[in-house]
Amino acid sequence: MQHESILLFIVFVIALLLTIVIYWLGGRYSAKGRKSEDKLSPYSCGEDLPYEGEFRVNLERFFIYAVYFLVFDVVAFTLVVSFKISPVHAVTYALITLISVIFMIKR
Repeated sequence: MQHESILLFIVFVIALLLTIVIYWLGGRYSAKGRKSEDKLSPYSCGEDLPYEGEFRVNLERFFIYAVYFLVFDVVAFTLVVSFKISPVHAVTYALITLISVIFMIKR
């Protein structure tokens, strides 16, 4: 047990040092462009913004998409796991989830 924890610590330190060296080399040898005032503007390509004022995100729409993503993500995971147990369970769970998504869309 002691040997494994020392080995794990050594591997962690080597990985950390390798990451630091790669990051340092990347910063040292990467291409550096000249800085212009246009490139420092908030819209980084230098074009004018297509709107005036602040850009507002519709949070209600964002949360709806987030819920859909979570539902389908859980469905995919559950289907993968449940086909190893019983296909009947997988199909039943998929149908229940499909019905709940339909009810969410109709809302």
